[in-house]
Parts: sequence; structure tokens; C-alpha cells
Amino acid sequence: MSLAVVRSRAPASGRAPEVTVEVHLANGLPSFSIVGLPDLEVRESRERVRAALQNCGFDFPVRRITVNLAPADLPKESGRFDLPIALGILAASGQIPAESLLYREFAGELSLTGALRPMRGAFAMACGTARSAVAQSGSAAASLSSLSSEPATAHIPPDRIPQLYLPASSAAEAALVPGVDVYGAADLPSLCAHLTDTPDARLAPVAAPDLADTGPALVPDMADVIGQRAARRALEVAAAGGHHVLLIGPPGAGKSMLAARLPGLLPPMTDDEALSSAALLSASRAGFSPAQWRQRPFRAPHHSSSAAALVGGRNPPQPGEITLAHLGVLFLDELPEFDRVVLETLREPLEAGRITISRAALQADFPAACQLIAAMNPCPCGWRGDPGGRCRCTAEIVARYLRKLSGPLLDRIDIQLEIPALTPAELSARATTTGEASAAIARRVCLARERQLLRQGKTNHELAGREVDEVCRPDPAGESLLREAGERFGWSARAYYRVLKVARSVADLAGSAMPGAAQIAEAIQYRRAFGSG
Repeated sequence: MSLAVVRSRAPASGRAPEVTVEVHLANGLPSFSIVGLPDLEVRESRERVRAALQNCGFDFPVRRITVNLAPADLPKESGRFDLPIALGILAASGQIPAESLLYREFAGELSLTGALRPMRGAFAMACGTARSAVAQSGSAAASLSSLSSEPATAHIPPDRIPQLYLPASSAAEAALVPGVDVYGAADLPSLCAHLTDTPDARLAPVAAPDLADTGPALVPDMADVIGQRAARRALEVAAAGGHHVLLIGPPGAGKSMLAARLPGLLPPMTDDEALSSAALLSASRAGFSPAQWRQRPFRAPHHSSSAAALVGGRNPPQPGEITLAHLGVLFLDELPEFDRVVLETLREPLEAGRITISRAALQADFPAACQLIAAMNPCPCGWRGDPGGRCRCTAEIVARYLRKLSGPLLDRIDIQLEIPALTPAELSARATTTGEASAAIARRVCLARERQLLRQGKTNHELAGREVDEVCRPDPAGESLLREAGERFGWSARAYYRVLKVARSVADLAGSAMPGAAQIAEAIQYRRAFGSG
């Protein structure tokens, strides 16, 4: 047989679209060409595959070899196509039966010795493989349905469970995905022996790792925070309603420490959320390991990050930090030190929870429903308002520093809170006083989130337009207080509605049917850091 077809997947934005690897052997001058929009890594597969086949004792056909990676308009990258190309050559030359490749998908980078190297995107690929099984139903199908809107492919019969073959070192994470049998192979010869049904050489499906043995994730605890009662309360409200937060305070006030504890206050991930987050991390250069399963992402890029690093870019488009923090927390420390142009790119994804990256030949849509928590000093030296008079910044310097943050960006941050420096008394009492633990706060947050999901099916932060009027309407006393504050501080319409949504979250924590004057007053306090809001 001179033609073989092997199925694989591309690591594209966590979706892992299907790629058909077609290998054709023809008479003529010996050559080896790869077509179908391959990048440099894929083109280099020719040398790796040739050496791997020869070093493993297989015959390398001295013929004209053409490898087509379909669809041709999808960019192909990474060395994951080494294994399907090698298997296609072996099947086309009759060294393994072509029927053994049916109903199976393969991916893996080959070393020159034929060993299979670890690869990124194994989890995302398993999600795509499971989606392609048209017979999948029940909990598996429900869990996978939210990961992509792609139509299921029909190359897998409805009575078969899809099989995915990966490097042994990458199979454990893929085994977490329901509805697919994952096999791990150490090298090319052992995989070929399995495909040819060699006695005593059959591989067994990889069992999903028992995450119970790893124990609970070591998430920083709020009990470690000294003082800062107002900031702790603000983070509880933010976690309850999914609100963005800006903490303003001098060096050493605990801004970074507080931010690192926000993931521990968020509700546990659902099955859909865990699958979606893991698929995105798996396909990215950040990678994913089973130990991260059901953990909320916490991303903290440096202030020198470019716009492409923060929101995504390159060609073909790759996700940025805001996408890698999807369903988790994006922490931006020293916010004014980021380039203003970079910060402005956050405005749309913070509002919509998604971002679209467009290039001349390709457009990619990435999820970005993360929770932003930012931190900054009140002035360049950090000591503005210090009673000891340490600040020497002039009013012009402070104004220029604060102008790095635009009004439209600040409008999108629901909670803006100034936190003071710790007093010597608070520091000296640190050994005898312990703050409330994250677990206790998280229980209240979970109850508040449940109220929101039952009432409107989404968090308060996601409410828009008439939904805010219907769900967040305060009582008459609260309405009067809100109107007075809006006139006094000159709030924009967006700021006005964000105060309402924060007040709704405060009311949900208290179990109140509607925001009252007390909840409105607390929400107003979270909007006064910049005066006008």
C-alpha cells in the first residue's frame, strides 16, 4: 500500500482541532516533503523521523515521500506530528498494518533514537478526541460540550471509545479527560509492537491519576495576613461577586500578600470549568500537570510585559496572560509601571470576558473570564500621606503618576480601596492575633455565589443593562444614598452601575433580599479611592 492516513490534532488555542496526516509513497527520485502550512518545527520532522526509523531497525523507503497535513489552511506547529508521520510511513510501506491506525489518534515528538519525548497540549488533545466521538453522551459529553463549538467528526464509529496514543510522560494528564482511552508509549518500537498485536507487547490504557493522594493544594491562607480588616472584607466581597479589585497603599502594606490569597476564597471549580482551564493551560507554553487539576489559575506577569504577552498575539495568534488566568485570578502588581498602551488593551476583555485576536490570515477567539486584582503605590515613592512626612513627591509628579491609569480602565475596576501601612502595634501583636482563615471566608463566598446562580444564573459582575435594574435595585433609602453619592463624586454611568453590583454582592453575603442603605454605603466606600470614581 502506498497511501496511509493517520489522525492527530494541532495545539491551537486549547481547542486541539483535528489534523489528518496523509502519507503517500511514489516512484521517482527519493525525496521527503511536508505540505499543509507546516512551520519550521514541523518541517524539521523529516530529519527526526528518518533517523528514528533507521535507528529503531525499520526500513526507510527510498522513494518519493509526500506528507500532507490537512486542513491546509490551519497552521501546524510543534514536533507532535513526528509520531503520526513515522507511523504513516510505516503503514504506507507495509511495515505495520494500515488497519491498526483506524479509530485511533496519535501525537508525540520523536528523538533520534525513537524515544517519545514529552509534549505540551496532551490534555487539550484528549478533550478534542473525546469531543470527536459522536456517541459520547451523559456526563462526559456534558462536561466536554463547553470546551468548543466545533462539530463532532465522524471517523469514530458510535460503538467505539476513541483511543489516543501519546508519549508515556504526557499520558497522565490526558487520562483525566472522560470518554477517551489514553495509551502511553515509551518509544516507537513498543508502540508498533502494540499496533501489530505482538504477544506480550500490548499497552494498557493509562489510569487517571489518583489526585486524592496528593492532598489539598497549598493555597496561601488569609489567616496569615496581619490587620487590614477593610481589605480582607473587600476581597471577600470581590470573591462573592467576581469583581475586579485595585489595592492602593504604601510599600509593605500587604497588597501582594492579599492578592495571592484571593484564589483561596473562590468557590471550587465545576467539571466544565476544570476542563476548560486545564485545556487552555495544556495547549499553552505554560503547560499543565495533574497536580493543577481544579486549581484556580493565578497569573502574575511582570510590569515589563508587552501587549501581546498580556492579552495575546503573535502569528498564528497565541493566548496571553489574561487567557491563561481564565476562571482564575490575574494579578498586576505596580499597575502604573505597566505601559499605558498595554493597560488599555485590557479594557475590552475585562468587560466582555473574551478577546479576539485578528491577523491577516487568521482570527482566534480566546476566553478571558478572569478576575483582575491590581496593586499600586499612591505615588512614585510610595509614601504619599505618610504621617512621618517621608513623601517628597510634588503634586505634579503625583498627578503624572496617576495619569498612567485612564478613566475608562478605572471605571471597569469595581472595587478601588486604599489600604494603610501597618502600625507598630499591629506588627508587635502578630504572634498573638490570628485573622480569619480562608476556609471560613470561602464558605460564605460559596453561599453568596449559590444565591446568585439560583437567581440569575451568573455572577453579579456579569450582570448587564436591564439585568442590573432588575436584580440590584436597592430599597428607597439605599436609592437615595446612591443618587446623592453619584452626584457628589461625578460618577459615570458605568461606575454607578458597578456600585450597584458590588452592593448586590454585599447583600448576598448578608442574605438580604435587596441592597439596603448599609450595603450601598459599603459599596460606595469601595469606590472612593480616586475621588470621582
